[in-house]
Amino acid sequence: MSFEQIMGQDRAKALLKNAIASGKIAHAYLFAGPSGSGRREMAQAFAQALFCERGGNDSCGECLECRKVLHGNHPDLHVIAPDGANVKIDQIRTLQRELSYRSVQSGYKIYIIEGAETMTVQASNSLLKFLEEPPSPVVAILLAPSAQAVLPTILSRSQLIAFASGDREALETVLVKEGKPALLARAAVNLASGLQASRLLVEENWFADIRNVVIQLGRENPNQFTASLLQAQQQVFKTDLLEHVDVLLGLLALWYRDMVYAMTDRHNQMVFPDQGEWISKQAWTRSISSWVSVMESALTAARRIKAHVPPQLALEQFLVNVREG
Repeated sequence: MSFEQIMGQDRAKALLKNAIASGKIAHAYLFAGPSGSGRREMAQAFAQALFCERGGNDSCGECLECRKVLHGNHPDLHVIAPDGANVKIDQIRTLQRELSYRSVQSGYKIYIIEGAETMTVQASNSLLKFLEEPPSPVVAILLAPSAQAVLPTILSRSQLIAFASGDREALETVLVKEGKPALLARAAVNLASGLQASRLLVEENWFADIRNVVIQLGRENPNQFTASLLQAQQQVFKTDLLEHVDVLLGLLALWYRDMVYAMTDRHNQMVFPDQGEWISKQAWTRSISSWVSVMESALTAARRIKAHVPPQLALEQFLVNVREG
């Protein structure tokens, strides 16, 4: 994968391409941004460009070195991912032993640590020592959701490359050109971060079902509270959709955000444009602050699920909150 094949993240690409062109490659980088923003793809593109036989500030994608990276079998590229919930010290020690040997091509040795924020304290400290005295030429690429997610001492020894969520309109256009349903594409890019995450979401068979349930719940609650609870019981709690209540709540938050968009004449930004007429009429039954409160309630319910609150309980409490205003 070359830099040019990655959509968006122009600032990150420019920083990395300039580093290659100038020959000023840092020994450690922290790619910080939300999941799905292209951090992993950018790390591969950077590694491929550094290995590429043709030189320049981007990879050719055709030489032997590029093909090894693309096929995941380059001997001087090592990828570490969390073992269970964490990146553990044994993984870092194994990596350090591997990097102590000379590179196969007498060039760079590169390692990518996915989920760098999950490193145990022991793993972080072990990596820190390695970053302080790196064997040359070794390049570390750490992937994390934010700069604050890793130890300050690791951050201080790494060059920060920030990743944004991406241009949703552009992402939506790409998905539609790929043949994805337009309404699902719009919902996906507003829920997920980045092209790949949005693509994976819209390709899930249950995603369209979740969207339909959100529309029904949004229309019935709060005016028909009993009906909305019954619907949730039949279409969510007794089906496989229960596993995706967090996505349902995220879409519900966007449904109520559309109420605010209708009241502020931003119809073109609606996530549910096919429901625009109904939403535009319903929106004025409450104040903007009331709809914002409902949105926050949906996001709070999603966070409660991540904190191990039973999904059914979290959704039912949210429906109650919507009714009470």
